[in-house]
Amino acid sequence: MTGTDSSHEQTSSWQRLLEWPQSKGHLVQLYRADERLLTSNVARYLWEGWKRGDGLLVIADASRRRAVARQLHQAGADTDDAIRERRLAFIDVQEALDQFVVDGQPRWERFAATVGAAVRDIQQRVAHAGLRVYSEMAGVLWKLRQSPAAARVEEFWNTLIHSSGCKLYCAYPIDVLDKEFHLASVDALLCAHTHLLPARDNEHLASALNRAMDEILGPRAEGLRLLMKGNYRPSWAVMPKAEGIILWLRNNLHEIGEEILARARQYYRDSQYIERPV
Repeated sequence: MTGTDSSHEQTSSWQRLLEWPQSKGHLVQLYRADERLLTSNVARYLWEGWKRGDGLLVIADASRRRAVARQLHQAGADTDDAIRERRLAFIDVQEALDQFVVDGQPRWERFAATVGAAVRDIQQRVAHAGLRVYSEMAGVLWKLRQSPAAARVEEFWNTLIHSSGCKLYCAYPIDVLDKEFHLASVDALLCAHTHLLPARDNEHLASALNRAMDEILGPRAEGLRLLMKGNYRPSWAVMPKAEGIILWLRNNLHEIGEEILARARQYYRDSQYIERPV
């Protein structure tokens, strides 16, 4: 699957993806702009699995684990009982990394013996139900500027996904609208996942981007939109319309693309300020 997918343009379609991720799906969210949206999405993804009898595995820092557990409990999940029965497990992300990263290099054998063992243990507890995993391990390595190690962890996950059939949701502290964002640095990330989830209110973000394109490019903007539709890297994850526009502009227009994005950033921030309740 490539670029933006018209079947996933509406917010409800992305919400359905959290509820019904594809078999062996590998989702990712770039969240630095809004951690609350990430936590809400993760809780929704896990809760929908809970209702279907899936096992759940969360590998995250303490604050995320607490927030997700709280939202699951509020939704109606008896998390204490599930933990006792080992149908649900919360693992500290740094402790997990320490078990299989040696001298800065992730080791497959150790990954399989630790993370893989945790996956297998929960699957044994839920019989023929599925398993949903949320992990921040690659994102932590990315934040430490260890992107090759992060990419290696994603390779490990994809191997485990295909052998176990689990579904995985990852997160990275990246803001695609940030002027310090570099497309080349996330190419491997986009190739390692099946779907890129929206990081913001995609309707407002797409509107801000289109407004900026119209103002800066004038009549050329419409032709550029047609070009965008058929000019995405085929190995990239399926992604929302707004993220697709941003990545295309960064990959193809460079300086004028940055001018468009700078203006779009301001329009998006203005729209969020206007929409924010008093």
